[in-house]
Amino acid sequence: MCRECGCSVNHQHEHKHEDTKTLEVFTRILEANDRQAQENREHFEEHGVYCINLMSSPGAGKTSLLEKTIELVGRELRIGVIEGDLETNRDAERIKSKGAPAYQITTGSACHLDASMVHKGIHHLPLEELDIVFVENVGNLVCPASYDVGAHLNVVLLSVTEGDDKPEKYPVMFRSADLMLITKTDLLPYVDFSVDRAVSSAKKIKPNMDFMMLSTKTGEGLEDWIDYLKFKVKFYRKALK
Repeated sequence: MCRECGCSVNHQHEHKHEDTKTLEVFTRILEANDRQAQENREHFEEHGVYCINLMSSPGAGKTSLLEKTIELVGRELRIGVIEGDLETNRDAERIKSKGAPAYQITTGSACHLDASMVHKGIHHLPLEELDIVFVENVGNLVCPASYDVGAHLNVVLLSVTEGDDKPEKYPVMFRSADLMLITKTDLLPYVDFSVDRAVSSAKKIKPNMDFMMLSTKTGEGLEDWIDYLKFKVKFYRKALK
């Protein structure tokens, strides 16, 4: 994990005797990241753009959710996407095929996006033409939670295929989230997953967390998700005035 091994720090991964110098270096990295994240937020706010950071393990359905969201909002909410993956530009191409601008960031070996990467992506999107920018973070339930990217809202997706114990197993991620989306609910009859246990576990970690259930296959919950986005953008822009 980032806080233990410092995956952005070039050093040998020996955890037994982590020295003060390594901790100081990593602290400086996080401080610099936080400064850049705040600049990112200010840049979004100058353009009246609401930024949402999507986080999850691989395969939870982030890109599928974005595709459906773009289809359903039409021209009512203009969406742009910054994609994060270790390799390939497939997700960005999927988004572009739906008619939305997208910029792909390939991290190589980094297990998360950071604020400087997102800053680069910002300058490849037509912010003056957008209402929402989604940052689709690298699939990982650990490291992305430690790095502020400059978003206004953190959303974590939890697929029913992953198990309802993930919030307590990965508390840092769920503590950083404002909203938990329980995805792939069409598979509930076929998996051992308790929605009540998942929600209860998440609320133990963050009592004021919101949650929704949805399926991009059946459309369950997508209307509520779109209404949620519209409300957030409206409230955000009212606060900027």
